Amino acid sequence: MYVQELEPVAGSLGLSALVAALPLVIVLVLLGGVRMKAHLAGLTGLLAAVLVAWLAYGMPLDQTASSAVQGAVFGIFPILWIVVNALWVYRMTVRTRHFDILRRSFGRLSDDPRIQALVVAFCFGALLEALAGFGAPVAICSVMLVALGFDPVRAAVVSLVANTAPVAFGAMGTPVVTLAQVTGLPLDDVASVVGRQTPLLALVVPLLLVALVDGRRGLRETWAPALACGVAFAVAQFVASNYVSAQLADIGAALLGAAALVAVPHSRRPAAEPVRAAVLTGARSEELDEEDTGREVVRAYAPYALIVAVFSVAQIPAVKDWLAKATQSYDWPFLDVADPEGNPVGGNVFSLPIVSTGGTLVLFAGVATAVVLGVHARVAVREWLATVHELRFAILTVTSVLALAYVMNLSGQAATIGHFVAAAGAGLAFLSPVLGWFGVAVSGSDTSANALFGALQVTAARESGLSPELLAAANSSGGVLGKMISPQNLTIACAAVGLAGREGDLLRKVLPWSLGLLLVMCLIVVGQSTPVLGWMLP
Repeated sequence: MYVQELEPVAGSLGLSALVAALPLVIVLVLLGGVRMKAHLAGLTGLLAAVLVAWLAYGMPLDQTASSAVQGAVFGIFPILWIVVNALWVYRMTVRTRHFDILRRSFGRLSDDPRIQALVVAFCFGALLEALAGFGAPVAICSVMLVALGFDPVRAAVVSLVANTAPVAFGAMGTPVVTLAQVTGLPLDDVASVVGRQTPLLALVVPLLLVALVDGRRGLRETWAPALACGVAFAVAQFVASNYVSAQLADIGAALLGAAALVAVPHSRRPAAEPVRAAVLTGARSEELDEEDTGREVVRAYAPYALIVAVFSVAQIPAVKDWLAKATQSYDWPFLDVADPEGNPVGGNVFSLPIVSTGGTLVLFAGVATAVVLGVHARVAVREWLATVHELRFAILTVTSVLALAYVMNLSGQAATIGHFVAAAGAGLAFLSPVLGWFGVAVSGSDTSANALFGALQVTAARESGLSPELLAAANSSGGVLGKMISPQNLTIACAAVGLAGREGDLLRKVLPWSLGLLLVMCLIVVGQSTPVLGWMLP
């Protein structure tokens, strides 16, 4: 048995924390300073974590390697299993041109560019984030806004800022699923607290978007539909994450937000020509004028309805229990780890939720989608393989980062850093979202930031007397605000709208909003750690 040590380096907690932090520092410097590709930075950080675990912490090399393999396996299943199948569904809609029909359908909802920004960037962007994440919403929504006549810079900025509130529950809840796994906290507990933080962002972001599109005039004239959209989104995200399913939180929020937006009479009024002339400075795509039959429009919406239906059925208690029976638990080979008190850690056992996991449910919905859209089985398989090929570097990045996280957690490196950081005391509640924000800013992924810092946050919380669930959730909630300034997302946005090389311009436009919203989130978490807002927590 390997027993974790908190002070393996010269009996000093400070020196041990300094050494333990080396893998994280290496990854962050390579990503943020050297601008190395994410998968290479992840692999380099993994090598550093293995060396620190082996040489500084004395973890046997076979156990170190085994913990890395377990992290990589978790990265593939269930994390990437969800992402691959969700993007596969999207690719089938593109191949059959039903995605174009969906885009035209959005364009006809309103001719007011401020409402169009809410429908496309906020509501549909949240739906794309729910299904795929990993940069897809920013790329797709930016292109759609440019097709509607938006200036490329404005389209990119609006899409980046909109891609905040849904991120913590993106890719069928992948960030919170990862957070629960690396911290050992129950998924429902983590999702519940995140669902009492990010909905507060959803109240603000739609108002911010109409201001970005049309300044004070946009806020003055369209505050009602923007507020209705934000409130509906926030309520749905809160209810789903707390009482239904974390995987359905963004899907429900996106659909209810869009419904509330369309229900406000002001949303359907024609926009004044001065507004359109001031906002729509680009060329509108003629493709938007094509007519679509009602049957084809229904088929275009069908994939998303099928996913909602499959996940909803899976939440029925009898079905949920039946699916859970397929979950297999194994004693992970070559791994026998105890915490500093001598108690076996949860990582010694690995659970494999084969059928009940989100990725398998999306696969079922994808098969149904292929039938509804008329995609031949051979073509559907080819599209699935093409999706895996498209995500090959993302797969390498996620598996290496999860392997790094597992090595740090099981060797005791994360615990050492957590005990050291706990010295911040009450200030830890304010700094907790900042750590998540920084992690996403450099990695471009809330999932990666949760894997890297989740266990650290929980250890620090327990040592300082704060709620572990609160600080774990704060890592994810603060992280969503780093998404808009991450080099990965900025590059995706620029490439999508033909602004290659102008990432710096976009960064200057979105950085103030990222920092401002981060400050709000920090204050929310501080309030929730005290009686002032403590009543908000479950």
